Amino acid sequence: MPFGVYVHIPFCARRCDYCAFATWTDRAPLMGPYLDALRVDIRRAVERGQLPPATSVFVGGGTPSLVPAAALVSVLAEIPTAPGAEVTVECNPDTVDRALLDTYVAGGVDRISLGVQSMVPEVLSALGRSHDPDAVHRAVDAARSAGVRSFNLDLIYGGAGETLADWERTLDAAVALDPPHVSAYALTVEPGTPLAADEARHPDDDDQADKYLLAEERLSGAGLANYEISNWARAGHRCRHNELYWQQGDYLGFGCAAHSHRAGRRWWNLRTPERYIDAVLADRSTEAAAEELGTDRRRLEGLQLALRTSRGVPVDALDPADLDLLDGLVVADGGRLRLTVGGRLLANEVAVRLR
Repeated sequence: MPFGVYVHIPFCARRCDYCAFATWTDRAPLMGPYLDALRVDIRRAVERGQLPPATSVFVGGGTPSLVPAAALVSVLAEIPTAPGAEVTVECNPDTVDRALLDTYVAGGVDRISLGVQSMVPEVLSALGRSHDPDAVHRAVDAARSAGVRSFNLDLIYGGAGETLADWERTLDAAVALDPPHVSAYALTVEPGTPLAADEARHPDDDDQADKYLLAEERLSGAGLANYEISNWARAGHRCRHNELYWQQGDYLGFGCAAHSHRAGRRWWNLRTPERYIDAVLADRSTEAAAEELGTDRRRLEGLQLALRTSRGVPVDALDPADLDLLDGLVVADGGRLRLTVGGRLLANEVAVRLR
């Protein structure tokens, strides 16, 4: 059975204005102790029979590529993996070079996800990103020369001041790199972020809809098939770890604020790196809180997740009377209902009618 492992690296050189993740820019002295705690925590999970061989591993953050590559690989070495497991590390383009990727590949990493966001310097600056488009080209060249099996370009649209022409430049530049996978996310306003405090910089829904349609046109036209609302990939390059999430699979999260799921129980770890390290050193639980998903809630969440993917949902997931109201948003195909391109823009309108 598929089983995933998520590893959270909470360190960043700079925090983006839209970011609400558990990341810190002033905790660099904790890198060594934190990675030591990860190794101990994972080793204990293996010894206690809690960690079967993983079919996918995802290292996210934060900026995982900010920590020493050899040290990160030593953490990954503690995770038992199944044959052919997918191992992904998120990277900022300006932290990537051939030496780092050579170390990753030697340590079993076969996929990286590059936080590109935009290929327009002014848009990158407005988003609070530290890299420039040239860094993206260098990172992609390094990934190919190091023999990384697959990579993803992670894009964001809808930032303040970004025109439709800017977004078109980003898409065209991304496609020119011939990526096997692209994620394109609408900028969202998260409470407590600098972006949330500045209403003048909040994205416009109609603008984001136009940019999504352009993304679908450009990416699908380049041979990348949409398999989840915000994700396009060539055959054989879908992110298996994310698919595990969308299919309500089981996974264990290691590190501060990391989430886990097993058989309908969801839980998440202590939020700060200090508290996580202390808990591991004392051999205490790193769990902060949990929730049990009842049968009905789990079924409904499963439908909501499946609706976002190219799999769609069974035809009986919607009342026949609602199908008339949703004309043009869903299409019946082989006993399942799938979102049309227009339906992806209004997925929430469909999701609230699932039964």
